[in-house]
Amino acid sequence: MTTDITTPATAEPVKPVTTEILAPVTAEPAAPGCGAAGPVRDWPALDLEGTEFDPVLAALMAEGPVTRIRLPFGEGWAWLATRYEDVRLVTNDARFSRDEVTRRQVTRLAPHFQPRPGSLAWADQPDHNRLRKPVAGAFTMGAMKRLRPRAQEILDRLVDGVVRDGPPADLIGRVLEPFPIIVVSEVMGVPESDRERVHAWTRQIISTSGGVEAADTAKRGLYGWITETVRARADCTGDDVYSLLGGAVARGEIGEEEAVGLAGPLQIGGEAVTHNCGQMLYLLLTRPELMAWMRDRPVERVPVLDELLRWIPHRSTVGLARIALEDVELGDGTRIAAGDPVYVSYLAANRDPAVFPDPDRIVPDRDPNPHLAFGNGPHYCTGAVLARLQTELLVDTLLDRLPGLRLAVPAEEVEWRRKTMVRGPLTLPVTW
Repeated sequence: MTTDITTPATAEPVKPVTTEILAPVTAEPAAPGCGAAGPVRDWPALDLEGTEFDPVLAALMAEGPVTRIRLPFGEGWAWLATRYEDVRLVTNDARFSRDEVTRRQVTRLAPHFQPRPGSLAWADQPDHNRLRKPVAGAFTMGAMKRLRPRAQEILDRLVDGVVRDGPPADLIGRVLEPFPIIVVSEVMGVPESDRERVHAWTRQIISTSGGVEAADTAKRGLYGWITETVRARADCTGDDVYSLLGGAVARGEIGEEEAVGLAGPLQIGGEAVTHNCGQMLYLLLTRPELMAWMRDRPVERVPVLDELLRWIPHRSTVGLARIALEDVELGDGTRIAAGDPVYVSYLAANRDPAVFPDPDRIVPDRDPNPHLAFGNGPHYCTGAVLARLQTELLVDTLLDRLPGLRLAVPAEEVEWRRKTMVRGPLTLPVTW
């Protein structure tokens, strides 16, 4: 049995879904060999307030389980799969290739497109397993168990400063941003003296502000630094990621370019924890019944965090595309032709009513909860266990050490990040 948390008046109301928001693109012909399809829909990257579900995505879901979209950059159009079972199929079927995208210009959210050799994000099997193997040991359950006391120590030091200075405080600037940066830096092996500039690069890379030039500058800086670091760690025996990669290159298990391409997304991963936890805490702070549930049942918090991971709209539009290597028919009968680009929406899949009854509600004891917040198939997030560890520590520590935690400003005055691929509050002013 599950229990609904009713949305209070202070939270954003669920907006009615309408397809009127979708404007068809009339100048886009169907690709050669493409099956029958509806119109192509423009999907701009909206700067949305709070935890509002993207109204364009909601309208696309209402229009059908498989639609056609065009994003702000790149070329042409792509299929979008939003139904849970279709998303699972596309993301775990070798007939859909990530590697093939590196040879094409497909419609996309990012203004820049420079896939690097060796990046797990663009690898198909068996290369994906070969590339993942050198760093897999750094992200196992056992590794996270060993990391937990050190991560708690880092977090306690940050919260000590907040308690010492007293309220009010900005949780983003004081805790949610520095904590993942420090933890990821230690896992990766980033020297303390380099952490600020590495963070500046990763922050710019996930932003859509500044255009191509700013993104390219940040990528050159980050990947140049990674190259130097991997080379310098060739003879190291440490268990940090850069030492593992340096050793793997020295042994000839992977190439240097592959090591660099592998490390970049792992280094950037800390940004997602900041923004996702920011959204989760915002929800707790604006939904008193949800906060009470977390405080009254501390041993039952993990299922609530899973439900929040399912529910939060953590990104703008969609992630990375795949290319169909042969004709594939999805569950509703839509035929994806060989050569067609395809996107999936994990956010939409996590709101599929066939899998999650009453999907727009936050149900703290939802069971089962097979959400896809960390992806699916071979590209399931490498750092998922690390992200879970950090999320649990952040929420537990802040709720336990800051009694009466509440927003220091009205909910509508919380400032949100703009022009970014990963959504979240820019600041989170609180008192206690």
